[in-house]
Amino acid sequence: MWVHFNEGKNEGKTEQIRELRIESIRPNPYQPRQYFDSFQLEELAQSIKEFGVIQPVIVREKGNYYELIAGERRIRASLSLGKKTIPAIIKNLSNQEMAEIALIENLQREGLNFLEEAEGYLRLISEFNLTQEEVARRVGKSQSAIANKLRLLKLSPTIREKLDLEVITERHARALLRLLSTELQALALEEIYKKGLNVRETEAFIAEQLALQEKVLKNNKEKHIVRIFTDIRLYLNTLRSAVAAIKEAGLKVNMLEKDHDNHIEVLIKIYKPQSGRKRLFK
Repeated sequence: MWVHFNEGKNEGKTEQIRELRIESIRPNPYQPRQYFDSFQLEELAQSIKEFGVIQPVIVREKGNYYELIAGERRIRASLSLGKKTIPAIIKNLSNQEMAEIALIENLQREGLNFLEEAEGYLRLISEFNLTQEEVARRVGKSQSAIANKLRLLKLSPTIREKLDLEVITERHARALLRLLSTELQALALEEIYKKGLNVRETEAFIAEQLALQEKVLKNNKEKHIVRIFTDIRLYLNTLRSAVAAIKEAGLKVNMLEKDHDNHIEVLIKIYKPQSGRKRLFK
């Protein structure tokens, strides 16, 4: 089946829509969305059942099959209805254009969660050597918004896997970033789930943990300094005991201690036996 479709941004040009077999369409390798809401898919399926697929999916031809550029939700909903074909527009796009359209379409239609969005930006930057400014221009956001999203990926993969995005908001995740170790982040996350902490309560809890951590570090540092001074006193006492033992053996010995700013100077003088005196050593 062939019809014509006119996009406003390419006024005067028409694009052909073909009815493609869904089995001939492969998923978009640059799809940023990892989670598809089942309730929303059911709603979309009901709409398609009643009105059909109003807007065709977008694909590109690749060998003897097609790669999906935009429209995975429409395909999933159509499959749930048992449909075998779907209307599609075929475009000739590069990998970069394909990745950009997939990300932008998801941002504009049904918001990605904050991690999916951040990973989408990172992929554009890492795979296509784009700067944050270039990504910002392409998706219509500020450079600072892109940078803030990318910061969320500093959470370790272990922590990201534990995030229940039905509970954890982006602000919760930002608060976790203040904790530098994965262990502390995991403990904080457990506390959020256990007590149902909102963002403000989470920020207060993390501030308490940071203050406690700083106190522990300070105490450990002070204990380390005290231990060093204790060790020095032990060394000096050992020297004093040795000097006392030499005196008891009958030798004349002097020990002089001088405490300087950055060191302690110890001078020990052991006098040789005078002639006529009994020698202690042969």
